[in-house]
Amino acid sequence: MTALPSLFVSHGSPMLILEDVPARRFLAGLGNLIPAPKAVLVMSAHWNTRVPAVSVNPQPETIHDFYGFPPELYRQQYPAPGAPDVAERAAALLDLAGIATARVTDWGLDHGAWAPLKLAWPAADIPVAQVAVQPKADPRHHFAIGAALRPLREEGVLLLGSGSFTHNLGGLTRTPGEVPVAPWAQGFIDWMVQAMDEGRTEDLLDYRAKAPFARENHPTDEHLLPLYFALGAATPGAKAERLHQGVMYGALAMDSFRFN
Repeated sequence: MTALPSLFVSHGSPMLILEDVPARRFLAGLGNLIPAPKAVLVMSAHWNTRVPAVSVNPQPETIHDFYGFPPELYRQQYPAPGAPDVAERAAALLDLAGIATARVTDWGLDHGAWAPLKLAWPAADIPVAQVAVQPKADPRHHFAIGAALRPLREEGVLLLGSGSFTHNLGGLTRTPGEVPVAPWAQGFIDWMVQAMDEGRTEDLLDYRAKAPFARENHPTDEHLLPLYFALGAATPGAKAERLHQGVMYGALAMDSFRFN
């Protein structure tokens, strides 16, 4: 079996599922870009735990973890089966790597997981499990989680990081129509993409100190940490492939990447 890639996608606002915008159209075609996985293991920015954890729920519910949106959004469901066997295999690999991991039975699918999956595989027939983000841990920790789970790629499991390439909600321009990209967002985007193109993994892991406008684009880390999960799961030395790029609201980068 040819190993599946690992992926990072920017899932954007929950409204992405309803809006006809380029990022939605990209995600709706994502299922055509890779072979159908046996299962998906998602690291979403919206499942935060103190210690590493995987969801072993056999029937995860659709979690509407947002407020103040139109009723249609709360009617969205993604009834994919869970993947407890994949989650247990992931936990065993993490334990073997010295990353003690909790098994959680009551977590469903938050919108960072179900929204992109509903667009990419709308039939909801591919089993899904989640692996949590530790928001107080650094990129290197999440890179190590991805590296430990790399063998799953050869077992038909898609390792998917779901977050946001930039994520400063207070810096967005919420006016109708297109707005120019903020210079502080563009500077960060350009640095990150160049670092990935050049394979500068150590610089990426130290992005807080080395990337321009790091704090402006990520006041907190949780939406970028899934990128490091996907990067860690990549074959060492493999180059990142930028699958989609674009900026919404002047500063919300919707870039997505494939790692082989």
